[in-house]
Amino acid sequence: MGSADSKLNFRKAVIQLTTKTQPVEATDDAFWDQFWADTATTVQDVFALVPAAEIRAVREESPSNLATLCYKAVEKLVQGAESGCHSEKEKQVVLNCSRLLTRVLPYIFEDPDWRGFFWSTVPGAGRGGGEEEDENARPLAESLLLAIADLLFCPDFTVQSHRRSTVDSAEDVHSLDSCEYIWEAGVGFAHSPQPNYIHDMNRMELLKLLLTCFSEAMYLPPAPESGSSNPWVQFFCSTENRHALPLFTSLLNTVCAYDPVGYGIPYNHLLFSDYREPLVEEAAQVLIVTLDHDGATSTNPTVDGTTTGTAMDDTDPPGPENLFVNYLSRIHREEDFQFILKGIARLLSNPLLQTYLPNSTKKIQFHQELLVLFWKLCDFNKKFLFFVLKSSDVLDILVPILYFLNDARADQSRVGLMHIGVFILLLLSGERNFGVRLNKPYAVRVPMDIPVFTGTHADLLIVVFHKIITSGHQRLQPLFDCLLTIVVNVSPYLKSLSMVTANKLLHLLEAFSTTWFLFSAAQNHHLVFFLLEVFNNIIQYQFDGNSNLVYAIIRKRSVFHQLANLPTDPPAIHKALQRRRRTPEPLSRSGSQEGGSMEGSRPAAPAEPGTLKTSLVATPGIDKLTEKSQVSEDGTLRSLEPEPQQNSAEGSPAEGEPDQAWREQRRLSSASASGQWIPTTDWILSWKSKLPLQTIMRLLQVLVPQVEKICIDKGLTDESEILRFLQHGTLVGLLPVPHPILIRKYQANSGTAMWFRTYMWGVIYLRNVDPPIWYDTDVKLFEIQRV
Repeated sequence: MGSADSKLNFRKAVIQLTTKTQPVEATDDAFWDQFWADTATTVQDVFALVPAAEIRAVREESPSNLATLCYKAVEKLVQGAESGCHSEKEKQVVLNCSRLLTRVLPYIFEDPDWRGFFWSTVPGAGRGGGEEEDENARPLAESLLLAIADLLFCPDFTVQSHRRSTVDSAEDVHSLDSCEYIWEAGVGFAHSPQPNYIHDMNRMELLKLLLTCFSEAMYLPPAPESGSSNPWVQFFCSTENRHALPLFTSLLNTVCAYDPVGYGIPYNHLLFSDYREPLVEEAAQVLIVTLDHDGATSTNPTVDGTTTGTAMDDTDPPGPENLFVNYLSRIHREEDFQFILKGIARLLSNPLLQTYLPNSTKKIQFHQELLVLFWKLCDFNKKFLFFVLKSSDVLDILVPILYFLNDARADQSRVGLMHIGVFILLLLSGERNFGVRLNKPYAVRVPMDIPVFTGTHADLLIVVFHKIITSGHQRLQPLFDCLLTIVVNVSPYLKSLSMVTANKLLHLLEAFSTTWFLFSAAQNHHLVFFLLEVFNNIIQYQFDGNSNLVYAIIRKRSVFHQLANLPTDPPAIHKALQRRRRTPEPLSRSGSQEGGSMEGSRPAAPAEPGTLKTSLVATPGIDKLTEKSQVSEDGTLRSLEPEPQQNSAEGSPAEGEPDQAWREQRRLSSASASGQWIPTTDWILSWKSKLPLQTIMRLLQVLVPQVEKICIDKGLTDESEILRFLQHGTLVGLLPVPHPILIRKYQANSGTAMWFRTYMWGVIYLRNVDPPIWYDTDVKLFEIQRV
């Protein structure tokens, strides 16, 4: 039968289904088989031939027919899994049922009355009666998920058959050890099977269905207390699924082994169509959804980073019940870490490689899924995090992230990407090794429109952060705290900042310490505290190599004097607020001399008109996101208890910290009738007295007269001479005793877990457009907006 005929017959069956008002018996095989037996439709055909309005009409007007359709389609998948899908006909039936369910499921999830349907047992479904009855009383959802898992390891359908003879009996299907059929070499598996286009396509269709099953989460409004109990994911990743380990390994290895360049030959992707990418993308999406587990509520089995043993060691304390999370947290062999890190770095760097030989490599689009995967790896497997930071390979992750941040900063449809990039850097910055790694010279020139500088990866990080703050989308303002916290965390380890970077840091201080900015929001002065902490850390711990920064501080010394003499009287406050009304821009760019941009750079572009974006839940404030730790002499961290409320101005500079004292300040200020923030004298005094200016004032007191003397004596206007003098200077014994280094480490909390859930599902919703699985259904987890 031709493809046109089969489409016509399929369409006829759909029309019959939507027009029948009487329930059709489940035993009427002649009717139901029309949907899957003889048709050769693609998933795109199914979406075109089964319109949304008709699915909803059947759901409302003849619910029993929709129920029977779902039940029969699942039954066919179960039969296919049991028989092992030998004939072409059986394979076709399985694919047709899989496409049909992918089309229908979102319309079942969007209706609260139907949501329990797949978790009920179908009456009279026990086929043989008698003792089998019990076995067949599985909820429909469980039967469906187990069938999909079996079908993903079905010889000659989704995996290469090992035996010469075909597997004949159903017993063989159940005795098959799917660990021998892992899809790709990598973690825990050394054999790389021959690539097979048909198997890849079949896996992809089944993974699409699996992802659609998991997507029930999209139809529930965001609620942090709901935890992460997606019943579909929970069952699929439980011990009930005998393929959990090989499937987890197959998904992870398929993603990490993928090389879009075309086996290292430029332009190869133009000769051979790359059928692997859609599978890799689908694998990455299924993987991050199965790993959606609220880390704040579970214990991590490998926090100490010391256990040894096989790839997945059974002697570890039992981890979370979600086996995917459990397996991920127990990977620990160096070569496995190396494979994962190299794979993710290769894929994240892919868009950056585009520019050397235009179109030479295939440009991948799933970097957001990769960032979520990288986040999950670091969050659930501390040994992996330590491995990443042990060598300068971490910079292969850092540079692409900075590229994405710089590239997306003006595009409001990519605010979520900005957040996840910053969260990852915040997590990394809590570890001393990250700061140390940043001292590596930055030599590869990635095309970014940032000023040209000669320096280290730390310079790159700060220059990009400056660019985000001064020329990003205004919706990024909540991230400023996070950006500066990262700089504070790494600052004690930065051996030498370039002059370009030193000027950028002082430009930020200048912008953030204007009275109109300080007085225009309750939290703005935190940014000044963070910057002063950066300067103090560098002066106290890395004075020797940082003459550029010291020189920039001397040149901009008026900013520090103005801060020390910040006016607090009501007329000055009033005057500052008048300025605020005239100047809505958060930061002026004029104060910063932007140098020439990088070669081959493209400025950040705003979103194309008509771009869809999904909304995100708010992220927790920096004091919820992080916990403070103090670095001891030997480099170990000890957690600091939040300080008791103190109103005294004495004590360590650490008091200028975002904690209880600042909740107090909110009380000290007042809000006008319009709800607009109004600063008061008491409020300003409450934090002005804590500004940690002692170290810098002492430095200026000692060095300014010496620098001025050189200038007068030698009639100098030449910076290089002054810098040479500063390089050889020392302030030993002249500065206050170094304060202890404070690190703000990311801490897991349900707020960020919820943020990741909405972000991840938003990405998956927008990326699945062919076919548009969830488009035009009533999702509740986020809103879809047009830019």
